[in-house]
Amino acid sequence: MNKLIVITGATKGIGKAVAERFAREGFDVIACARGTEGLLALKEELEKNYKVHVQVQTVDMSKREAVEKFAAFILALGRTVDVLVNNAGYFVPGALMEEPDGALESMIDANLYSAYYMTRGLAPVMKTRGAGHIFNMCSIASIKAYPNGGAYAISKFALLGFSKGLREELKPFNIRVTAVLPGATRTASWDGTDLPDERFMPSEDVADTIYATYALSGRTVVEEIVLRPQLGDI
Repeated sequence: MNKLIVITGATKGIGKAVAERFAREGFDVIACARGTEGLLALKEELEKNYKVHVQVQTVDMSKREAVEKFAAFILALGRTVDVLVNNAGYFVPGALMEEPDGALESMIDANLYSAYYMTRGLAPVMKTRGAGHIFNMCSIASIKAYPNGGAYAISKFALLGFSKGLREELKPFNIRVTAVLPGATRTASWDGTDLPDERFMPSEDVADTIYATYALSGRTVVEEIVLRPQLGDI
C-alpha cells in the first residue's frame, strides 16, 4: 500500500505544490480546502498524472468543529498517516493599531488553531505507531516583524512556538516535527503585485525542500527550514 500524506489548504500555492511533489513519489493524498471545485480539479490532476489515490474534503479549517470532523474522517479510513502538512491559513495585511476588530481572532483561528486541532486529531495514531512527520507552514513573519504584518505575524509567531513545543513532546515517539518558514513565494496572496515573478520564490522550491526533509533517514530531523528569495525579503 502507498504511503499517505494529509495536506490542509491544498488547492493553491505551496499546498498544491506539496501535493504534487509527494504524489510524484507515489504517495496517496488526502487534501482539504474551502473550495470544492479546486479540490475536484486537484484530485483529477493527481490521479491522472501520478496514478495515486486521492481523497478530498471541503473544510473550513478556521472552524474547530470542521477540523475535528475532518480528522475523524481520516481516522475512520484506517490508513497510516505518514506525513501531515498543516498548510491552511491566510494573510490580510494591516497595522496592529489600525486593522479591523476581529482580524487577530480570525487569523489565529485559521493559521494557528487549524494546525493545533488537526495535529491533536492525528498525532495520537502516529504516537501509537511510533512514526510520522508533521510539517507546520510558518513564515518569515514567524521570526521577523515587518510593516503591515499585523495579526498575521502574531499568528505565525505563535505557530512557530507551537511547532517547538510539539517537537519536544513528540520526539520520544519517533515523530519528526518541522517548522517551514518561507519568505515571499509566488502564490495567490501576491496577485496584483507589480513585482516580477523573478523576485519571488516558486512554490515548487518549497515543496522540493519539504520532500527532501522528509526523505532523510529517521535518525535525522530538520527542526526549522528558512527559505528566502535570493534578493532578500520583500
